Amino acid sequence: MKFLVKKAPESFIRTVNDEISSLLNRHFDSYFPEAAYWEDTDKFSMPVEITDKGRDYEIKAELPGVKKEDLDIDIDKNYMTINAKKVEENKVDEKSYKKSEFRYGEFSRTVYFPEEVNVDKAEAKLEHGVLKIDVPKKYSENEAKKKLTVK
Repeated sequence: MKFLVKKAPESFIRTVNDEISSLLNRHFDSYFPEAAYWEDTDKFSMPVEITDKGRDYEIKAELPGVKKEDLDIDIDKNYMTINAKKVEENKVDEKSYKKSEFRYGEFSRTVYFPEEVNVDKAEAKLEHGVLKIDVPKKYSENEAKKKLTVK
């Protein structure tokens, strides 16, 4: 019995739980790549919250540190693309970071609507790092693609 190793039940359960989580994350990340988190690359995630308010859609995007001048929003009859850029302002070569989790670069997110929307009446507003976009429903045939300006 020299090959038998005693383990506490909680450490064994923790090890099995970690292995299962790792397996599931690798499996589902291949099907849903936008849900994956890439810690060692420059890819960004833009969390969004989409609410159907009956007559319109309300889209909120979390964009901390992004200025309205660095946003580009294109909206069409059934989709919207939000492009953002986060720029590091005070870059000093003399900094010696132990760890930095701040992210800089460009990222985008496309939101698809289940029905056509009124492009001309869509409005966007950026306050305290949260972009709020109101997009009314009821799209008419003569409307074209529009670029939104952030207030």
